[in-house]
Amino acid sequence: MKYRRVGSSGIKVSEIGLGSWLTYGTAAEQEAADACIRSAFEHGINFFDTANAYNTGAGEEAMGAALRSYNRSSYVLSTKVFFPMGSGPNDRGLSRKHIMEQCEASLRRLGVDYIDIYYCHRYDHETPLEETLRALDDLTAQGKILYAAVSEWSAAQIADAAGITKRLNLRPLISNQPIYNMFERYIEQEVLQVSAREGIGQIVFSPLAQGILTGKYKPGQQLPSGSRAANDSVNQVIRSYLRDDVLECVQELDSIAKRLGMTLSQLSLAWVLRHPGVSSALIGASRPAQIEENVKAVEFTLTQDSLDAIEAVLAKVKDFAPAR
Repeated sequence: MKYRRVGSSGIKVSEIGLGSWLTYGTAAEQEAADACIRSAFEHGINFFDTANAYNTGAGEEAMGAALRSYNRSSYVLSTKVFFPMGSGPNDRGLSRKHIMEQCEASLRRLGVDYIDIYYCHRYDHETPLEETLRALDDLTAQGKILYAAVSEWSAAQIADAAGITKRLNLRPLISNQPIYNMFERYIEQEVLQVSAREGIGQIVFSPLAQGILTGKYKPGQQLPSGSRAANDSVNQVIRSYLRDDVLECVQELDSIAKRLGMTLSQLSLAWVLRHPGVSSALIGASRPAQIEENVKAVEFTLTQDSLDAIEAVLAKVKDFAPAR
């Protein structure tokens, strides 16, 4: 495993991190979570990501239970706040009230004394940004979180937050967590540049495009039984990828991977990690074998010829925009 600093902060995370969206507490049981986290540690992964909204807290509980037998200093743990956690008017967003209450609730569910990286899961247009940033800074001063971060914020929103942080002499944000894969590349337009200027690293999710970039889905063929795409409870996003032109491109990318002696998953992760602004790529796993395959991506460095070949394939679906 290799490790990278998160932005300009001093904390280092494994280039491959393990997330829990749509897996632990939902599609996978606790036994699977325990096995995957055990495998992650064996392969050098030190970064684990979850969120309070994942199955209304169940994702945090499963992650916390699986990590309980490991030394707290041996791993970096992140969770998030923003989405509704109840029916009340203050049970959502990034108000000081919601942030403070949900941080306490996340600490209880995770069974830890502090959260390494605490994310604002989305931008809150109803709360003054200064209020949000001051609340995060207070949590850091209290030792309940070590670093503050954001997820899926635009370049302008990141720049505004950085400006307020400097003006008020608050502790800086260290990370943005956006979606980033071969098909969803919006961060290349402005987010990466603004983040680099402000010392903010990208910890990206869905680097395998909801599993599309594993090659398991074939054009014109029935969905594999037991796959995410075949599960109507979790396939709302992935269905938009299931177009023949997209899947045909995936087959071409798979051919490139085979020529390079890689699996398609490894190629896709190496492609994401090619960018120095990316600190870590979060994978989801329900089986240890998935982790064993994906961590090998850090061993590969793509040449310019390989990157050009990938771009030529992706150009065929450059206007594709998955439903979000």
